[in-house]
Amino acid sequence: MIRILLIALISLMLVPEAKANRIRIKDLVSFDGVRGNDLVGYGLVVGLNGTGDGIRNAPFTEEIMSNILERLGVNITGEQFRPKNVAAVFVTAELPPFARAGGSIDVTVSAIGDAKSLLGGTLIMTPLNAADGQIYAVAQGTIIAGGAAGEGDGAVVVQGVPTSGGIPSGARVEREVDFDFGGLKILRMALREPDFTTARRVERAVNRAFGRRVAEMIDSGTVSIDVVKSGAKSPAHAISQLENILVQPQRKAKVVVDQRSGTIVMGEDVRISRVAISQGNLTIRIQEQPLVQQPNPFSQGETVVVPRTEVELEEDEGISMAELRGGTSLSEVVAGLNALGVAPRDMIDILKSIKAAGALHAEFVVR
Repeated sequence: MIRILLIALISLMLVPEAKANRIRIKDLVSFDGVRGNDLVGYGLVVGLNGTGDGIRNAPFTEEIMSNILERLGVNITGEQFRPKNVAAVFVTAELPPFARAGGSIDVTVSAIGDAKSLLGGTLIMTPLNAADGQIYAVAQGTIIAGGAAGEGDGAVVVQGVPTSGGIPSGARVEREVDFDFGGLKILRMALREPDFTTARRVERAVNRAFGRRVAEMIDSGTVSIDVVKSGAKSPAHAISQLENILVQPQRKAKVVVDQRSGTIVMGEDVRISRVAISQGNLTIRIQEQPLVQQPNPFSQGETVVVPRTEVELEEDEGISMAELRGGTSLSEVVAGLNALGVAPRDMIDILKSIKAAGALHAEFVVR
């Protein structure tokens, strides 16, 4: 009886850990047809407090301003104006899937001239085009900039990026994407990280949830769903049943390092074969101290500069030769190097050398 209770207790302790490694399908895949579309436009920001484009350096700003005024019935032919409170900008946005006419989307505004700040500016009505050249939204509104800038005769202070900002719900959708999603008979799920094992697990989990064979793995990155066999009323109903199914993905062993910041990110499946490591630092210092030789008085000699160079060679003790046993995880290696006080950049060099020796069994990504 005690043995049975112990087994039951261990099983209950292991269930949360198993579920913790399982992820919803909606977080692993993207569904065919459920995607956004990028929009871009070229517009004008007005109302800047003298921080706009210099017209001489950005003639396109004057051109677009002239076009806008002419459309509003203002004739400025032959006029010379040099306002400093306007700036030419690019406006970008993403049209979300199934966006309907009349809805609102967020936009990002970025200066393309020599404007110093867009803080407090207002974007004038700007059409946003998709890749097909059609206008899908129109943007307008007050810009919220995330930075500030100030300057004087002897100093300049810039915080953040004042030449870029956003307009929440700043664009109104004028055209819908023509796509018959409700008529789909086959749904395709694209894995964000293609893997044959993960695709097979998704197929099994879906078939188990529906109680019949409705899913089929096409390749390492695609799993198709038969909407008719699933018994769902529509593809939307099928996705609502699919996206919350739990699957345990299989991740590739990967090490990612950023040499600029010294950041190291590793996966738990990384392994290292038996290898010996030794690392040391060699520092060379060269210092120039030229010596000026002056001639004696009334000798009619010349002043001569005699070069003097001091070279110093210093070698740190570093890490003595150490052996790592086969199957050692990368976390154990990093913990050991941290205990020895190895700097992150030196640790990156050590990992690169281990990879070059063929002892690091993982994909090594350097950014």
